[in-house]
Amino acid sequence: MELAEIVRKLERWRGKFEREAVQAAVERREEITPELLRMLEETVERAAELAPQGDWMGHLSAMCLLAQFREVRAYSLVVRFGQLPGKLLKELCGYFLTEDFSSVLASVSGGDVSGIQSLIEDERVDVRVRSVALDSLSVLVAEGQRSREEIVDYLMRLFQGGLERRRSPVWASLVCCSCDLYPEELLPDIEQAFRDGLIDPTEVGMDSVLGDLAEGKERMLARLRNDCRFRMIDDAAAYMEKWYRDDVRTAASVKWSPAPVTSPV
Repeated sequence: MELAEIVRKLERWRGKFEREAVQAAVERREEITPELLRMLEETVERAAELAPQGDWMGHLSAMCLLAQFREVRAYSLVVRFGQLPGKLLKELCGYFLTEDFSSVLASVSGGDVSGIQSLIEDERVDVRVRSVALDSLSVLVAEGQRSREEIVDYLMRLFQGGLERRRSPVWASLVCCSCDLYPEELLPDIEQAFRDGLIDPTEVGMDSVLGDLAEGKERMLARLRNDCRFRMIDDAAAYMEKWYRDDVRTAASVKWSPAPVTSPV
C-alpha cells in the first residue's frame, strides 16, 4: 500500500475499520510518523474548520499510532490538542477524550510530566481534559515511568494551593487519583477539601476514600497495575477497532462521529 493511500484511509471515516492501513502504518513507522504528526498539528490548527465536517479522524488515528510508537515529538501537540475549547473537543473526540486520552498522554510523554501538569493546573482547559490528565499520572505510575512517591508529592501540592479552591469536577478527579495511588499521606488534605465544599459528594464520597484506605497500600497498588484503564497504548489497531465496534452509527450513509461524552469527568 502506498504511503499516500495509508494516509488517506487514516484521515477520514469511510464506514469501516481500515485495519490494513493501520497495520501498514505500523510496518512503515519511520515513513508514516511525519505524516501522523502533520495530521495532529493540522487538527490543532484547523479544529474549528474540521470538527463540523463529522468524518475527520486523522487526529485520532495519529494519536493512537504515535502513542504505540512512544513518539515524544507528539507530546507538545497532544498537550496543545488538550487545550482546545471543550465544544470542539466534544465534536472531535466523543468518548475518546474520557476513555483513551489519558493513555495517549502518558504514552507520548517519555515520562515527562510537565505537559500533563500544565493541563491539570490551567483553569482555561476543559475540566474533562484536566481530569484525564490526572489519570495519565496514574498510568505513568502503573507502567513504572514515575514513582508513586513523586506523583503523590505533586498531588499534595495540588491540594495545598496548586488548584483553584472552588468546587469543580477536577477536585473529585484529584481525590480519585489519590485513591488510585493509595491515599494515606493525602488523607488530611482530602478531608479538608471535603470540609471546604470543593468536592461534589455525588461524584466521590469520603466513604469511598476510607474504603480504599482500608484495602491497604499493596492491594491498591496491585489493583492499579492490573487495571486496563491505566495502561499505555501498545496496540493502536485494537484501540481504533473498538471505536467502530462500539459505535452503533456505522452505516455507510452516516458520517463518522465518536459516541458523545456523557460524563463531565
